[in-house]
Amino acid sequence: MKLNFSMLWVGLVFFLCISCSSNSDLNVEEPEMEIEDNTEPEETPSDTKSSLKILSLGDSYTIGESVCDTCRFPEQLKDSIKEKIDNQDIELKVIARTGWTTTALKGAIENETLAKDYDLATLLIGVNNQYQRRPFDIFEKEFPELVSEAIKYANGKKDNLIVVSIPDYAFTPFGNADSNISQDINKYNSHIENYCKQYGITYIFITDITRKGLENPNLVASDGLHPSTSAYTQFVSRILPYALEKIGYTTD
Repeated sequence: MKLNFSMLWVGLVFFLCISCSSNSDLNVEEPEMEIEDNTEPEETPSDTKSSLKILSLGDSYTIGESVCDTCRFPEQLKDSIKEKIDNQDIELKVIARTGWTTTALKGAIENETLAKDYDLATLLIGVNNQYQRRPFDIFEKEFPELVSEAIKYANGKKDNLIVVSIPDYAFTPFGNADSNISQDINKYNSHIENYCKQYGITYIFITDITRKGLENPNLVASDGLHPSTSAYTQFVSRILPYALEKIGYTTD
């Protein structure tokens, strides 16, 4: 067979033109390139805790029986600290009730859900063990347990704890200058002081203030038994310098 090269050439050119035209008319979308975003999302600011948190544990002397809610010594302490540290926000948690013994306070703490980030803790307990004539060995066992609990919630630092001595209610109209009461209070306070010294815990003695109650009735609340607002103010005057030191501030 004799090939017609002219016809072959024309056909080839026609085919190439058709192919190029077809490819140019196709609307082919290239897949988008996925770009990995390594930018870290902005963190949403979390709720910050109060500038300072105080935990006060005790009985009627802490809850402030027969005085106003803002007159009890933990509230006065909170307000005094505010004045010294330029009015920072302070959160105060009080776990106390009139009549509580060491046993009752332990049970109350166990029923609470407490954070372990308190900057300062106070503990004043024992008068109802004495008043209710509980065996002294119960106090000897439970007082250290309460100290440990207070430290646990005070950021686990014993330096954040202040233990306050037991007031002497013998020097009130109710106590009627009963020397037996004072002897018992001395026994309890002596044990508390020795324990605190042994373990390097801050102990503040305020009992002598309450022993002026008969000569100065202004130190006794209207019920004739508990400390007055004025007495609690004197408590705070002794506690405040130590409290400020523990939270990183010093007195002027």
